Amino acid sequence: MKLSDPLKISYRTLTASKLRFFLTVLGVVIGVAAVIMVMAIGASAQKLVLSQVEKVGSNLIGILPGASEEKGPPASAFGIITTTFTNDDLKALRERRNVPHLVAVSGYVTGSGTAESQEASLEANFQGVSPDVLEIENMNIASGRFFFAEEENDLSRVMVLGVTRAKELFSDRDPIGETVTLKEIPFKVVGVLEERGSTVFSNSDTMIYVPLGTAQKLLLGIDYLNFARGKVDSPLNIERSIADVGILLRERHDIEENEEADFSVRSTAAALEILTTVTNVLKYFLIMIASVSLLVGGIGIMNSMLISVSQRVREIGLRKAVGARPVHIITQFLIEASFITVIGGIIGILFGIAATSLAAVIIQRLGYEWQFLVPLSSVIIGFTVSFIIGIVFGLYPAVKASRVSPMEALRYE
Repeated sequence: MKLSDPLKISYRTLTASKLRFFLTVLGVVIGVAAVIMVMAIGASAQKLVLSQVEKVGSNLIGILPGASEEKGPPASAFGIITTTFTNDDLKALRERRNVPHLVAVSGYVTGSGTAESQEASLEANFQGVSPDVLEIENMNIASGRFFFAEEENDLSRVMVLGVTRAKELFSDRDPIGETVTLKEIPFKVVGVLEERGSTVFSNSDTMIYVPLGTAQKLLLGIDYLNFARGKVDSPLNIERSIADVGILLRERHDIEENEEADFSVRSTAAALEILTTVTNVLKYFLIMIASVSLLVGGIGIMNSMLISVSQRVREIGLRKAVGARPVHIITQFLIEASFITVIGGIIGILFGIAATSLAAVIIQRLGYEWQFLVPLSSVIIGFTVSFIIGIVFGLYPAVKASRVSPMEALRYE
């Protein structure tokens, strides 16, 4: 028997019932496409996070109030407010004798409120920051200036606008020197940032920046920091700086070495590792969910093949009567099942790639630096799994077909 003979028989048999063939293939197509999309979008999302971390730099450390596990999120991530991290701690961090390799550090407080100009009124997020934030987050001024050092704590009512906020509040008019009311307090606009887009930390284009002390006292009514971020002179000194910060803050907060700290210090590399771990877990979880549709497609293949066996009893009996052995019958039905899954796998891969490409275009138009990525592993996994499903779910119908007795064919004469 030539190899092409079972393939020709499979093609004729499957296309004899086109609707059943289409519906069976459709189940495999949906499953394979889902796996391709989940793996591709997951890879693109991880690439986006990595590129955003690279944009702000790999030599940053974050100091957050609240204890945490070594590789777990800080307490603040769960909405727990810790008020022990203060401006005095920030001043101590800026002293080079305490943390020698820390070249810039900024405190942060965040909030939201109504921002009003003569032209517009909108709800906006704001941050109280230190002048060092420009160096830390690699931001540039498009027009005007940023805060002076002395404006950080003297309650100066000045603000710097992200480029998107400037356009929303002033349209095409130059905002420098104009007044914006934030939470009913008038501020003078002294600068506008260059367009930068979103990063893993925030979107500076849609942010309003005010001096740290002004945000604390006038806008939020607090005397503590939400967090701080510092820039280290070299990535090689990240671990040393983290240790120095830990020693300094433990000493200032009277925390013994064997006691749990009331703060967390992380590098951007550590944050990236945590984010990568979280996204991997989510990606694999979604792949498992997507694989359920492949399982459903496999059940559809088994159902279709069982129907085929019941309809082809006469054919099977006659083939066995003229010398076909059980292995020939099993091979024939496995080829038919594999034919379905291979066709479905190829179409599913193409459909998954097309859908992923469309998703990339949509996400890019939303303003994200999204890359269209389809890992070769996703294509290999999608095709291989679909083929295996054809073998596994086609095996029982194939074995059942091989047990048909030639005598049963006489019932159809």
